[in-house]
Amino acid sequence: MATVGTLPQPMPSDGSLGRRKRSRSRSPNESDGIPPSTRRRSNSPSPKVRLNLPRVEDVDPVRRAERERQLAARMAEIELEKSSKPKDQTKDQEAADNRAEFAKLIGSRSGGVYMPPARLRALQAAASDDKASPEYQRLSWDALRKSITGIVNRINIANIKLVVPELFAENLIRGRGLFARSVMKAQSSSLPFTPVFAALVAIINTKLPQVGELVLTRLISQFRRSFKRNDKIVCHSTTTFIAHLVNQAIAHEIIALQIMVLLLERPTDDSIEIAVGFMREVGAFLAENSPKANATVFERFRAVLNEGALSHRVQYMIEVLMQVRKDKYKDNPILPEGLDLVEEDEQITHQIQLEEELQVQEGLNIFKVDPNFIENEEKYKAIKAEILGEGSDDDDESGSEESSSEEDEVVEEKEGIEDRTETNLVNLRRTIYLTIMNALNYEEAVHKLLKVKLQEGEEIELINMIIECCSQERSYSTFYGLVGERFSKLNRIWMECLEEAFGNYYSTIHRYETNRLRNISRFFGHMLASDAVSWTVLESVKINEEDTTSSSRIFIKIMTQEMMESMGLKTLAERFKDEEVRRACRDMFPMDNPKNTRFSINYFTSIGLGVLTEEMREYLKVRS
Repeated sequence: MATVGTLPQPMPSDGSLGRRKRSRSRSPNESDGIPPSTRRRSNSPSPKVRLNLPRVEDVDPVRRAERERQLAARMAEIELEKSSKPKDQTKDQEAADNRAEFAKLIGSRSGGVYMPPARLRALQAAASDDKASPEYQRLSWDALRKSITGIVNRINIANIKLVVPELFAENLIRGRGLFARSVMKAQSSSLPFTPVFAALVAIINTKLPQVGELVLTRLISQFRRSFKRNDKIVCHSTTTFIAHLVNQAIAHEIIALQIMVLLLERPTDDSIEIAVGFMREVGAFLAENSPKANATVFERFRAVLNEGALSHRVQYMIEVLMQVRKDKYKDNPILPEGLDLVEEDEQITHQIQLEEELQVQEGLNIFKVDPNFIENEEKYKAIKAEILGEGSDDDDESGSEESSSEEDEVVEEKEGIEDRTETNLVNLRRTIYLTIMNALNYEEAVHKLLKVKLQEGEEIELINMIIECCSQERSYSTFYGLVGERFSKLNRIWMECLEEAFGNYYSTIHRYETNRLRNISRFFGHMLASDAVSWTVLESVKINEEDTTSSSRIFIKIMTQEMMESMGLKTLAERFKDEEVRRACRDMFPMDNPKNTRFSINYFTSIGLGVLTEEMREYLKVRS
């Protein structure tokens, strides 16, 4: 019988030969196979008072323990002192601390750091206990500024009668600087609402003439500064506002005539453009109240036009102004409908000269502590009661019922209101412009523009904005051509809009300066070369001496050269021989009058496209 040998045990890798793992010793009472019961330690009771002590870092343990003991003793003394103080003294100290913290918060230039709303309300409540304190005055000043700005920003023709009482409810004597700044800023941001802001100033001027005088003074000062700096945009907005203040009889017509003399004294493109815009707004008023001065102004316009030193675009603007005068300013009345809100005998007219020294009072825009704050507030309450005619509580209740019924009627009739201020259109154009400018490539631009919500009939506005953005570039960018091409191939509606835009821009191309004209013509050259629009749009092009201008001839030249570069001369000539295109282009290549035919031949030959004139040359040979 074989004997089985015992295999040797493997050596441990760590070299611990002969070491054996220690095992837990058994208790004498423990039986085999039954694990011992686990003993639970009882938790020590928590101390009644716990101090959150900072940890002391020290290498020496004895010294660390001593330092921790001393720190605990000091903090215990502080806690005992707090508990021994009277509650009233603690509350007073806390309120004083809150007021000091709030004063520090509002005293900082940037408004201080962020503070949770609950904490901020607590600080405001602590500061508002004393109404004569600087903190409370600063609070009321900030509230006044926000209220005036909000009221001015939401005013329009429909709600001006409802908003004016709210504005008079604020202290306009104290905040007249804030009101002047808010109304000037709002007007410069939205020029179509200038008549509304002028009507608002006219209403306030009847009760508080110092407010109307301050607005007019600041506008004249702003015009003088912007004119010296050649700031055309600010000049235009300021003169528009002054023109409507003249229409509302807040400013005397002498200031309008002085501005016209200054603008026409040394005529430039910018000064004449501002003068034309100013005259369109105030011309009806001057024609009615100062006919001789008005005639003198137009004589000066006529002399500037005859000199011929201005660009064609500005000359055309003067011609349009002459036509507006012939039409008796039917589109620019003195007071638009719904804004004749002040009786003539109640209006106060300020005679401020253009060259006199002006008191702008910029300090009224800044918060200052008023030592007689409470008295001045009470005085304005009396003025407000006199202006608004505040009566008994019964009158207030009946007025509130009437106002609620009027609000219900306004809500019911809201659907029928037509927006004639073009605010929505301006916002749409701004959205389209920002979308185009922020796009990295044409595909992203098209994708984002398709998400813009358009009302029915607003598709042409999107196409016009694409072309306008293209015309504003220093040189032509194929980005816009690719955007237009993609839109045209997405839907038939966009192609029809592009075709309509071609006719509109070709008929008004003389209004654009050379660089914009070049960009627009290259854009449409790209559209025709890529078949993004039908070639039947060329029906509106007539090449003859009577129906063309220098601008239209430049437009056709650059457009056809762009088409030749994209398609090649041979392909372009073959395309013009197509029957449908020939019918559409019969006025481009006229064969009804030898005079027009020769003109067209000479024109296309001079721009390097003589190959397109072969058929017209044969026609002349037959006629001769």
